[in-house]
Amino acid sequence: MINVIITGSTGMVGEGVLYECLNSPEVESVLVVNRRTCGYDHPKLKEILHKDFFELSPISDQMIGYNACFFCLGVTSLGKKEAEYTKFTYDLTLNFCKTIAERNKDITVCYVSGAGTDSSESGKLMWARVKGKTENDIISLPNVNGYAFRPGIIKPTKGLKFTQSGYKYFMWLFPVIKFFSPKGFCTLREIGLSMIEVTSRPIEKRHLEVSDIISLAAQN
Repeated sequence: MINVIITGSTGMVGEGVLYECLNSPEVESVLVVNRRTCGYDHPKLKEILHKDFFELSPISDQMIGYNACFFCLGVTSLGKKEAEYTKFTYDLTLNFCKTIAERNKDITVCYVSGAGTDSSESGKLMWARVKGKTENDIISLPNVNGYAFRPGIIKPTKGLKFTQSGYKYFMWLFPVIKFFSPKGFCTLREIGLSMIEVTSRPIEKRHLEVSDIISLAAQN
């Protein structure tokens, strides 16, 4: 059974992953760590509200006893210089993952990255380099079974409250997008199900593109 920590559940991707976990028979318990409440009430669910993700010592003992972390917290690179983006993408993420890895042996970490991420860490796109380093260093952490999820265009799960408002104007386009770009498109449900799948049945591949996400979700 999966006992999972989820970050970013007050965002669209994190909420969608939380929704799949709460409805999955393979998930026994869920701990969400947020700066503000996700507003969900469920027998499986526990929530910790914590403002400073760079200082986790006050809550670290509450994150013991878990075998998975679905890290869905992230910020946009728009308007940010590399140092600032690195702080909130690389430094914050690695601090969180190191903390839980020190307290939970052999934990699976599923990190939401993005299509086009640069594993070489040396390309021209700043965000892709930073995401690539974040992926690589999570996968290299001791006591961690790490996966980098690289979704492209994501279809949200209908009815969830943190879906970005602009999506309602484009929902009708998703079948067209999928027809013309099947390898660049997946659903939020597929992301959640594929995370559950690799936690329950680990695979060798570590960088998961859209086609991998869809295939894994179909197995769950």
